[in-house]
This record gives sequence, structure tokens and C-alpha cells, in this order.
Amino acid sequence: MTVFKAYDVRAVYPEPLDENIARKIGLAAGRLLLSESDGKGAIVVGHDMRPSSPSLVEALKEGILSSGADVVDVGLVDTPFIAFAVNYLGAIGGIQTTASHNPIQYNGFKICRAKAKPVGMGTGLEKIEAMSNDCDGPTIGVVRGSERCEELWEQYRAHVFTYLDPKIQSGEVIIKAAIDASNGMAGTMVPKLFRGVKGLELIEINFENDKGVFVHEPNPLVDANLRQTIDAVKEGGCHLGICFDGDADRCMVVDELGNIVGCDLVTAWLAPKFLRNEDKGSIVFDLRSSHAVSHAIEKAGGLPVKSRVGHVFMKQAMAEHDASFGGELSGHFYFRDNFYADSGAMAFAAVLSAIATSEQTMSEQISPHRTFCQSGEINFETQDKDAAMAMLLAAFPDAIVDRLDGVTLDCGEWWCNVRASNTEPLLRLNLEASTESEVTARVAEVSVFLGTRVDH
Repeated sequence: MTVFKAYDVRAVYPEPLDENIARKIGLAAGRLLLSESDGKGAIVVGHDMRPSSPSLVEALKEGILSSGADVVDVGLVDTPFIAFAVNYLGAIGGIQTTASHNPIQYNGFKICRAKAKPVGMGTGLEKIEAMSNDCDGPTIGVVRGSERCEELWEQYRAHVFTYLDPKIQSGEVIIKAAIDASNGMAGTMVPKLFRGVKGLELIEINFENDKGVFVHEPNPLVDANLRQTIDAVKEGGCHLGICFDGDADRCMVVDELGNIVGCDLVTAWLAPKFLRNEDKGSIVFDLRSSHAVSHAIEKAGGLPVKSRVGHVFMKQAMAEHDASFGGELSGHFYFRDNFYADSGAMAFAAVLSAIATSEQTMSEQISPHRTFCQSGEINFETQDKDAAMAMLLAAFPDAIVDRLDGVTLDCGEWWCNVRASNTEPLLRLNLEASTESEVTARVAEVSVFLGTRVDH
């Protein structure tokens, strides 16, 4: 099947992803998760707001029930809700029907096992793919599972609000925030959790999520998609702005001046707050992040832990180091008290709390971390990625080389990371130096080895 990706299932509906494939995936996932849990238990199932989600989730549940697993349907929820529900209910796994930030004609499934541990290629998704290709026949000798619905928003709210400062909850401090839900699941999650909080004044943008239309692509990593957030912050005199992706597990932050704040700088800003009550605690960040992140962690007495890119690797690093917090350049933020999983809602709460507990504005708090200049991620098309990497290494023989994820070259005054795409003939470059002119010069120098630059 072409619907299986590195970390999840995702494709255009109804071709190649349809209800028949959804049923097979449910059956295969049920069998895998049951095999890891003594042959019994419940799987939490939820879905996003896409027009195809209701029929796909019904087919998915049919497959799960046919495997013998029970189903707990939590309804229309953001993706991090599933991680909470799996742990709260002691379930053997969970599946969210969503296509995250993809266009409306896409859909798919994000799967986790017990304790919300991720299922991706190499951690079980390949087994689900193999089993789903071979499950057309009837299920023999298996007692069909049972299904029930659970309403857990009140419990989820209490869980998320462990990161929201009591002064905001009581109204002692008033924070004004512009929120762009991107016509996605934040349009359901934010009202359920944050609307009505005494210390919050919300400007709600693109909260309608029942029309099957995105006003803009639900991907906050694209600067153009933050335009409405920036304008609302400036026009409304807000303390901050937040733009969520389609399934509300990622978000981007805008300060009170309308400046987009890179997620690595958000990590650098928040890390000391999580280390305040830690004795040499760990903070995890992805290796593309600015060196400002590790500097901030070390200054706060913490241990910087560099991770490979991707939520599977970030969650593994969080658990291995019992890290209290972690941040990824893509907008995923991870929390120890959220089972080491990511949460857009908790990230919003943590940012609100950081603003509420300081006399400085957000831009003033971020400013000390803007110590380097970055290229942003630049893609290069090449048919021989290995050869291009080899030429890059040969060109800088004195560089310190790290191969944790792709190739990272540290040349003292500047550094870069080059990673190969898993699915396309692309190399992805991130480069950092002390000045913009140095970044421009070094990008030009490195580019000659990497192929044809692709601007998209």
C-alpha cells in the first residue's frame, strides 16, 4: 500500500485511502496491540474534523473490533487528547484519524501503543502494513470486541492546566492572545479548554472547522500562514499570538510585536523554567536547533540532550533521559508530565504562564536568545544523496563531524546539518553563524555540493 509513511498512515481520500483500507488497518493494529498486551484490552479511537473522518473512523473501529480488541471512542478531539486518554484509561493503544497539516482531501491514522509510545516504521508500523496486506479473509475463532464512548474533556482540561499558572486561571493576571485554529482541531480544543478562563482574553481566528474548508493551509511552519495571527496581534494589542496546525499537536508563536519566534528559541526561553526545580535535569531538542538552546540549558544548570529529528526520536530521548521538557523545530513541544509526549495545548499553557510570571514582554524575554543567525531549512534536489554528502565532508576536512542524523559539520564560526529526505531525492540544509552575511556566504559555499536548490 502507498498509504504508509515513516511515522503514520497518510494519503488522499478516497484513492488510495478508503474505508476498506481503514478496516484492514484497524484489524492489523488491533492484532499488533493485542499481541503486546496478553491478548486483551481497549484501543482509544478519535478523529479530526475532516469530511472523510467519520466514515473512516467507523471502518477503522470495525477492524479493531474484529481483531478482538475493545474500542473506546472519544469522539472529535485533537491528536494529543489520544495520548492523554490512552494513559488515563490504561488502554493498550490509541489511533487518531487525521492528516495533520495536509490539505483537506487527505486523511490518515496516527497510532500509538500502551503509555502512548509511538508506532512508526521500525517500531511496529511496518508490521501493521504487512498484516493489513494479508487480512482479506474472515476472522476465525476470535471473540469480537466491545465498544463504548467516553467524554473526557473535563479530565483533559485538568491535565493540561497543570501547566497554566494559577494567576491566569483566577484572573489575577490578564493575558490577551490571538489564536489561529487554522480551521482545524484547535477550533474544538481551545473553546473546550481555554474559553472562559478568567485571565484569558482570546481573539479567535479560523475556529470554524465543520465546513471542510481551510482558509489557509493548516501548516504554521509556512510564514505566509501566520499572516492573520500577526495582523491580529498588532491590531488587537495582544501579548502573543499562536497558530496551530490541523490536528493541534503543533503550534508556532508570535510575540507582541508580531515577530515569529522560532521554535528553538521558544525552547531556549522555556527551558530554564522547567529546570528551576531540577537538579541537573535534562532538556531535549532536535539537532537543527540554534546553539542558543544548549547555551540556555547549560546556563540554567541543565543537561542539553540533542535528538534526531522526528517525534519518535524526540519521545525516546525524553523518556531515556527523564527530561522535563523538549522542543522540536517543527513546532512539537514535549512534556515529562504528559507521558513524554507532545501537546499543542500544553505548549500554549506554558507560553501563557511564562508571560504571566514575568514583568518583561515576550519579545524582551526572547531577545537574549537571539544570539545567532540561521538559514532556515533549505532543500536541494539531488539524485545521489550519498555522493553529495561525501563531497561535502571532503570539502571541510577540519570540521568536527557528528552523524547523529545526517551529517553535522561544526566549523567553529559556523555550523550546518544536512539530512536526507526519506521519501524524496532531497537534501535538507540548516546552517547557523554569527551574522547574516556569514550565513549567506556559507550557504553559498555549501550549496555547490548539495544539488539544485528547491524553494518551496
